[in-house]
Amino acid sequence: MEKPEIVVEKMQDKDIPEVVCIEASVFSMPWSEQGFQDALRQDTIFVVARREHHVVGYCGMYCSFGEGEITNVAVSPDVQNQGIGKKIISGLLEIASEKNINRIVLEVRVSNDYAIKLYKDFGFQKVGIRKGFYERPREDAAIMVLEQIPSSN
Repeated sequence: MEKPEIVVEKMQDKDIPEVVCIEASVFSMPWSEQGFQDALRQDTIFVVARREHHVVGYCGMYCSFGEGEITNVAVSPDVQNQGIGKKIISGLLEIASEKNINRIVLEVRVSNDYAIKLYKDFGFQKVGIRKGFYERPREDAAIMVLEQIPSSN
């Protein structure tokens, strides 16, 4: 039996409770419901991936002067490694391109090989390290940059 389709769309307030649950299951220092509500009211792009009306992943990015900074990307642990992260990043980049974002920066745990490979597949390049950036557990972050958003055509 084929899995139901994943749809990526802009995050709405009604998505926040499910997003907060995923956030808490994936990150050691999760954002609060209020944190997501505040972020949606700023110059941001937040997207969710849905399967059968349930949020299974999300990604957020702050935008400023044609640049974006990805803040968090997460896929529900029970559906990881099914290509959902790729769909989420693709959807985010599509919206970023529409908003004329031409450069995107992110930090990722140096031990997160799966995420690093995913970002590299989209053209992100490692440009540096932030020592001790993450807590719980303490770990360095790789700084990655996408200088040219790939065309979705």
